Amino acid sequence: MKKIKYGTVIKHILLVTGAIIMLVPFVWMILTSFKTISEATQMNPFVIFPSEWRIDAFENVIRKMDFLKLYLNTFLMIAGRILCAVLTATMAGYAFARLKFKGKNFCFALVLFQMMVPTQIFIIPQYLMVSKIGMLNTLFSLLFPGLVTAFGTFLLKQNYMSLPKELEEAARLDGCNIGQTFLYVMMPLTKASMVALGIFTALFAYKDLMWPLIANTEQSTMTLAPALSKLQGQFSSNYPELMAASLIACLPMIILYLLFQKQFVEGIATSGGKL
Repeated sequence: MKKIKYGTVIKHILLVTGAIIMLVPFVWMILTSFKTISEATQMNPFVIFPSEWRIDAFENVIRKMDFLKLYLNTFLMIAGRILCAVLTATMAGYAFARLKFKGKNFCFALVLFQMMVPTQIFIIPQYLMVSKIGMLNTLFSLLFPGLVTAFGTFLLKQNYMSLPKELEEAARLDGCNIGQTFLYVMMPLTKASMVALGIFTALFAYKDLMWPLIANTEQSTMTLAPALSKLQGQFSSNYPELMAASLIACLPMIILYLLFQKQFVEGIATSGGKL
């Protein structure tokens, strides 16, 4: 009989407990979306399951909110940020990892500094920059904070540093210059990290609330997160409708993760090289 390792059992118990704790809010959102307002706000006794599974909340939010337009605006913002983030982070990460130039350590320190400070610090300068060029309430204003990414640069740098130097040396012997070595030899080997960066960027862009609320005030350019915030009332809220709209808004990200789960895990696993 196989001997039971109590340390492994304890680890599994802790992991299962943590997973349940993280899933409770999501399950609660689903249950609340099928309740009535009185059931959602009733405290004594506490209502967990709805007495009748109603879809009124879903019908109301679909009628009130133009989800097709919100999905389109959110998709365009996410696609633009992914394209810009992957393009700039891949080139910057290769430069910091493989090239030698003056001020490299100082420039990379600036990248790390941007990761350490709260993103809210950059909101006012970014708003003034977008306002000066007259691009408020446009798709470009949604893309602007994601044109470059400090996190993506760090992630790709780590991945490039984990690749053997012999690959570059072989490419140089075959007559490749720096650009060809990067494009045809090194970059294809970091596809997993680029996919992981794309997923991270999509998640960050999808849940971005503050910047779209500040830079875009028109209904035609609104994304999902700001639209959901409009359902929250100042004194009272229709919680079943709010949860139903949140559930509808969550579906694209759930599908995205299920489709790219393998690449996501591989990208994180292969990016832990030396600093």
